[in-house]
Amino acid sequence: MIIDFKYHIASLIAVFLALGIGILIGSAVLGNDVNDAIVQQQKQMVDNLKKDFDLIRQENKVAQEEITTYKAALNVGKQLDEQLLPLVTDGKLAGKQIAIIETSNYGFHEDWIDTLKDAGAEITSITSVLEGFNLKDEDARKDIATKLMLDDKSEESVSREIAREMAEAVISAQNMENLQFFEQMGFIKMAGDYGVPVNAVVVVGGSREDLGQRCDNFDLPMMNYFLSQNIPVYGVETSDVDYSYMKNYQKLKVSTVDNVDMIPGQISLVMAVYGKPGNYGIKPTARQLLPALQ
Repeated sequence: MIIDFKYHIASLIAVFLALGIGILIGSAVLGNDVNDAIVQQQKQMVDNLKKDFDLIRQENKVAQEEITTYKAALNVGKQLDEQLLPLVTDGKLAGKQIAIIETSNYGFHEDWIDTLKDAGAEITSITSVLEGFNLKDEDARKDIATKLMLDDKSEESVSREIAREMAEAVISAQNMENLQFFEQMGFIKMAGDYGVPVNAVVVVGGSREDLGQRCDNFDLPMMNYFLSQNIPVYGVETSDVDYSYMKNYQKLKVSTVDNVDMIPGQISLVMAVYGKPGNYGIKPTARQLLPALQ
């Protein structure tokens, strides 16, 4: 444990002042014999405090040394990962066309997208669900239901229909007008080419807050649509999400990676798309850290 020295020095100063005041009061009120006894007691307290302070300082020094060693080991590990990454992934995804759909609103870690590209994949489109995606707003649901000609205006029904519209647009682009409508509402952001052939879809999940049934009513229906079209789907998230979607995604028997922000997770994603399915990562829902690399 690292000790805040400023706090403890201030505490010791306060103790010394209190002791000094106590001595002065004792001298004025009590006799010399009693006062001498108090002084001895207070001296013992000071000596004990000094020992405690020396111990804290020593423990802090040890903790700092351990942190320095740990950081050095992490740095070596990171350098090793960076050296290993291209050796393992180079050319593995040549000819693959991948669409990415981010439902998490966590923001992208560009490095893992770069890893897919460096492995030979082409990223055809990136569709991001924004923080403005709010189907609890009844007026917003009514507007969408009217646009999509839905009879059921419930949050679940509208969410599932938006998911289907997004999935259809990725592979056919026949309903781009609807996606542009969602974009104008501040629900999504689109980039890339839609309606081009894709070999795989990567869905980026996880969330900062508890979104209730959103994953089951949005992510899973969308993933199911791609699977029904015989397009492989891979569910990923970063290691630091507050609410993980991995357990939900695994209901669909798709490959998952729960640490795509880390180099081992990026290797796992490339190898999964390459043809080594599994549930990879560092969380309890993972079966193993990495796939077999041979």
